[in-house]
Amino acid sequence: MPRAQLRFPLICQDPQQNNSTKRGTFRTKMNIGKVYSTFNISSGTDLAIGFTSSTVAVLLFGTNFVPVKKFDTGDGMFFQWILCASIWIVSLVVNLIQNCPRFWPLAMVGGFVWATGNITVVPIVKTIGLALGLLIWASFNLLTGWASSRFGWFGIDPEDVSRPILNYIGAGLSLLSAVIFLFIKTEVQSSSASLESTPLLRESSINVPEDTSDNSWVNRLSPAKKRLIGCSLAVVAGILYGSSFVPVLYIKDHGRRNETIYAGASQFDLDYVFAHFSGIFLTSTIYFLIYCVVRKNKPNVYPQAILPGFVSGVLWAIANCCWFIANHYLSAVVSFPIITAGPGLVAAMWGVLVFKEIKVILLGLLLSLSLVSGCRNCMTWYTAVFLDFSSLQGLKNYMLLSVAFCIILAGSLSTAFSKV
Repeated sequence: MPRAQLRFPLICQDPQQNNSTKRGTFRTKMNIGKVYSTFNISSGTDLAIGFTSSTVAVLLFGTNFVPVKKFDTGDGMFFQWILCASIWIVSLVVNLIQNCPRFWPLAMVGGFVWATGNITVVPIVKTIGLALGLLIWASFNLLTGWASSRFGWFGIDPEDVSRPILNYIGAGLSLLSAVIFLFIKTEVQSSSASLESTPLLRESSINVPEDTSDNSWVNRLSPAKKRLIGCSLAVVAGILYGSSFVPVLYIKDHGRRNETIYAGASQFDLDYVFAHFSGIFLTSTIYFLIYCVVRKNKPNVYPQAILPGFVSGVLWAIANCCWFIANHYLSAVVSFPIITAGPGLVAAMWGVLVFKEIKVILLGLLLSLSLVSGCRNCMTWYTAVFLDFSSLQGLKNYMLLSVAFCIILAGSLSTAFSKV
């Protein structure tokens, strides 16, 4: 088995040459040593890398919107395009580090699927609110991603675990953390009330009409139709989010079969990051151009959100790269329940300890706090809902966070031990 080179060429190598060896460049950069091989690395090391990557992904997914917390992003379309441009730049760097592995266009479909699901966030928030919308799409995100990997949907191979019962328990507890979201009391404020009242923020938008009243199609719907449309869109968004990894898994699975066009495809998930993120950026660009056409070339542009949006995109991209690594070393059936449920706890800790934004109510004997799964998919949550923490005693909230932490910890440990 040849050793991985410690220096990388400045120009891309022949894709066929790259495919002749296992993708080990990234692990070399992490000082692990040899090119990946399931036969020359212990399972303990695989698990350590997988769970470390999952931890980093959870922390960054729960943190990536903090840079834009105090900036108005309007309807989210311009911000999403900036964020996706930042994501693509990170993928370009990763692609160069990986010596430019073969580009599989099918992997772009995953990016298209994710970006299409994400574009529904604004109408969902306007019809049923962020709280219920998050609950629905996060739940379907978790279930779709976990079930498609566990049972082999969409043409991918089913993934087995050593202890399937623990895996089911872990997925169920992760889903429960989203259901508990119903017991959080939210107070929706207008976007103007959530901004800092400084001249910079009041005058920072471009091409925003003087009449700021929202006369969109949403406001012409009856409450029943709003709920029906909003819930339906949230279900669709969750399914799309949970399916975004399927094209990469499909290429990998069929790459092990000589009779397919994907024969010899890399088995290292990080080699597909560039294609996947390119799909995200291309789709986001197309949607933004359509948005500009609909707005008659007068999009709502918020210059103060550009730099924070770029930083947010970098954090999101690194987190998603870690998710790709976790999928490789743990399998998606293990990584999905952990990474989709964990960021909610991190976001809650930011809200409680730093921004003082979370207000939790006690209903009967139930002391629980939601863990919002699928935070990697919420591009505009910070623009819609702010939760007030100031009226509660600190001790009660720390107790509630402790209960929430126990739920997600139990689910994560159950999922983790199902792999051992």
